[in-house]
Amino acid sequence: MTATTEVVPNNTSAEAGFARDMQLHHQQAVEMSMIVRDATDDPDIRLLAFDIALAQQQQVGQMFSWLTVWGLPQAASEPSMTWMVRPGRSGTGHNHGADGEAHIPGQPMPGLATDEQMAELRAATGVEAEKLYLTLMIAHHVGGVDMAEAILDRSTNRVVTNLARGMIAAQQSEIDYMQELLALRQ
Repeated sequence: MTATTEVVPNNTSAEAGFARDMQLHHQQAVEMSMIVRDATDDPDIRLLAFDIALAQQQQVGQMFSWLTVWGLPQAASEPSMTWMVRPGRSGTGHNHGADGEAHIPGQPMPGLATDEQMAELRAATGVEAEKLYLTLMIAHHVGGVDMAEAILDRSTNRVVTNLARGMIAAQQSEIDYMQELLALRQ
C-alpha cells in the first residue's frame, strides 16, 4: 500500500486565496444572518438565518485551520480574488462572475453586499428586513457558488474540493428556498 501525499499549497496558491477570500465572504453572510434573525419574528427566516450562520461560521473555522496547518499566514500577500483570475486546469481564467462582470483583483468579491446595503439591512425590520435579507443573501450565495466553482477548476486538493462541492450543493439548495420565501413576500 502506498501513501498518497498532497502538495501543501503555497502562499499565492488558489487554495490559500480561496480559503482567505471565502472566510471574508462567509463572515459577511454570518453578519447578515444575525442581523435579520434579530429583525424579524418570522420562524422560517429566523431558522434559515440561524442555519446559514452556523454552517458558514463552521466553514470559516475549517478554512482558517487549513491555512494554519499549511503554515501560511491568514493575511494575503496579494489583492483579494487574484487566485480567481489565474487560469485553471481547464486552461482558462474564471475572471467573470455569475453576473457576467469581470473579477478584478482587489475589488469586492462576487455577491458581497455594499456598506450601504448592510446599513439598510441593519435599519430594516419585519417583512422589509426579510425581503432585503433574502435579496442580498441570494446574490451573496450566487457569488459564493461562483467562487466555489472557480476553486474546483484550480485545485486537486481533496479537502478543498470536497468543501467546495458541499458549498455549491448547500448554497444552491438555499438559493432555491430563499427564492420561494422571497416570492411569498412580494
